Amino acid sequence: MKELLHLDNIATPLPDSEENMMADSEASEEPELYENHRIVVDKGQEMLRIDKYLMMRLEGVSRTKIQAAAKAQCVLVGDKPAKSNYRVKPLDVITILLPTPPHDFEIVPENIPFKIVYEDDDVLVVDKEAGMVVHPGYGNFTGTLLNALAYYFEGKTGRDGQPITARLVHRIDKNTSGLLLITKTEEAQVVLAKQFFDHTIERKYNALVWGNFTEDQGTIDGNLGRSPKDRRVMCVYDDPEKGKHAVTHWHVLERFGYVTLVECILETGRTHQIRAHMRHIGHPLFSDEMYGGDQILKGTTFSKYKQFVTNCFQLLPRQALHAVVLGFEHPVTGQHFHFESPLPADMTACLDKWRRYALSAQEDS
Repeated sequence: MKELLHLDNIATPLPDSEENMMADSEASEEPELYENHRIVVDKGQEMLRIDKYLMMRLEGVSRTKIQAAAKAQCVLVGDKPAKSNYRVKPLDVITILLPTPPHDFEIVPENIPFKIVYEDDDVLVVDKEAGMVVHPGYGNFTGTLLNALAYYFEGKTGRDGQPITARLVHRIDKNTSGLLLITKTEEAQVVLAKQFFDHTIERKYNALVWGNFTEDQGTIDGNLGRSPKDRRVMCVYDDPEKGKHAVTHWHVLERFGYVTLVECILETGRTHQIRAHMRHIGHPLFSDEMYGGDQILKGTTFSKYKQFVTNCFQLLPRQALHAVVLGFEHPVTGQHFHFESPLPADMTACLDKWRRYALSAQEDS
């Protein structure tokens, strides 16, 4: 891979409304990257191929993308999948799932380093470092992964001879590290969007959280929505009318007494899902400033312990969350892919300190 230079993000002060939008742009594991359209065909509509009909009804959506959606069974008439050559009839009820447009901003190619785990003609798997925003947004117009990908793909063409454009099917937080899946074509994006929407994508995260658990595993089921006090933060709502359905499965990997290493498996993928769910059950992620994990929440009052935790925060100055596993069916070949990413150096160093601390505590007891 070519030698790349690092460019810092450019941030400017924003009005409150734009700060809220900036929070959306940095949001997490799987923000709302899909949209459902529901169309009732007019009474006087002549019979017309559904791909052509939808192209006329949906602004900015290509016929190729609609055909790819139909192939992925993302186009329904009534409750049955429709092929591209289906001819619409008056009063047909059509629903279609599509990935949202990849961005609302011009993506300027930038010479920024990133790590490629796998690449072929259709997909790219990246191991993202903590600190990199995935998608340009208010306050982060440059220095993002999409800017880096635009540079990487500059001058390259796909099998159809057209320039390659990076297309998102999910995202992870700026300060979360780990595996991220990118597609190079509309067809691949639509097929993988269906897999994410159907929750058949395999996603596992390792998280260091505050506190010990009485059980070895569990499930958190709670709707997530933005806090009315701070739109950057997600809250769990008991009211089924509020927020969006979210389910996180967890199990303990290693116990250190005052903190615990857990594996989290996403059944759904909502903004800040793991971070908000873990705080909800009383186990905020270690060093997670936004969700209160950057304070000493468990442990002793001794100054030596306080200094120890402060040193851990300095080793890991971001939420202790890493996307460790990504699995999916290839959008063209159907082959199953499974990728694993080792924990980055900052999390490893922090965990090593906690292991030594826990061992020392056992020896002293």
